[in-house]
Amino acid sequence: MSFPPLVEPAAELTVEEVRRYSRHLIIPDVGMAGQKRLKNARVLVIGAGGLGSPALMYLAAAGVGTIGVAEFDEVDESNLQRQIIHGQSDIGRPKAESARDSIAQINPLVTVVVHPERLDNDNVLDVFGGYDLIVDGTDNFATRYMVNDAAFFLGIPYVWGSIYRFDGQASAFWPTATLADGSGAEAPCYRCLYPEPPPPGMVPSCAEGGVLGVLCAAIGSIQVNEAIKLLTGIGEPLVGRLMIYDALEMEYRKLKVRKDPACALCGENPTVTGLIDYDTFCGAISDAAADAAAGHTISVSQLDLMLKERENGERDFVLVDVREPNEFEINRIPGAVLVPKGEFLNGTALEKLPPVDAGTQVVLHCKSGVRSAECLAILKGAGYDDAVHVGGGVVAWVNQIDPSQPSY
Repeated sequence: MSFPPLVEPAAELTVEEVRRYSRHLIIPDVGMAGQKRLKNARVLVIGAGGLGSPALMYLAAAGVGTIGVAEFDEVDESNLQRQIIHGQSDIGRPKAESARDSIAQINPLVTVVVHPERLDNDNVLDVFGGYDLIVDGTDNFATRYMVNDAAFFLGIPYVWGSIYRFDGQASAFWPTATLADGSGAEAPCYRCLYPEPPPPGMVPSCAEGGVLGVLCAAIGSIQVNEAIKLLTGIGEPLVGRLMIYDALEMEYRKLKVRKDPACALCGENPTVTGLIDYDTFCGAISDAAADAAAGHTISVSQLDLMLKERENGERDFVLVDVREPNEFEINRIPGAVLVPKGEFLNGTALEKLPPVDAGTQVVLHCKSGVRSAECLAILKGAGYDDAVHVGGGVVAWVNQIDPSQPSY
């Protein structure tokens, strides 16, 4: 069962628009009325990255009249493997501007509104207020919860997607709506599906764990498919359902998602009645890791000096890389030994380190400093009181000490 269309149809389509969208117009479920609704629609895409790239391109090709691009980052070479709206010549450019120019090449008949600032509690409600629908292409939990809460307070539906390695998820959230399955139940929000964020460091980001480039297209196009259905009032959107995609097994599954009566946002006794501190709620690192890193974090410049002193026999320490083996193959800090984070979690790492009473300091590093801080907390608990970790990790090392190595 369909939901009522989100937007009213535009007054007319021009001759040029009729020619361009003719393959839509001859679909009975879309037709002139549906295409006019797309023309009149205002859709905001958050992020012009892996998910945002295909979403923006297909929204533009479909003829969505006004497309907002909320993106503050710049194009990096490592983006090009999956963020197909950008090209080689865009490296170093703001992603929002690169996306705007690409959209103009795809469909000059649509209007693009650029929001080049980072969305936060101070601006998110104002930005969202100008749109009929949100497409969430973010890659961090703090922003996802903020998007969910802001959309709920404004009564705006949004389409969510998530990707990691070979796995993708997608759903649509419209908590003020009634499910279209005839049950009369109210639709859930993101918090009904995920009441709490995962523990800090438990779920690696795409930057840490990687993502198959083509997976972005698979999930991003599904997001646009859901957006078109909601805007035009056709089909059965994923409101109240979670779609799970396994690219390796080529398997799609759908699960029902029900409104949680105890939901902190949309439940019977809500405790979230306004925007909150989402960084604190999600936590970049655990409290234990933050406590361990306080006063026990060194810079890459300090590490460089320590390595030179070790080479001259003036210092004794072991440098431990807690990344994964495939990351270790890409780049590394000279003299580091690989002991992945998983071995710290299961306790086997301690067998590979000098005993606590050996007097040999342990120095940890990862890609950016998050995983190494978590491992540092484990070492502190095991009695390695003088252990430290490297702030900024191998990224800072490559940028500041050894730019001859590739970044990732």
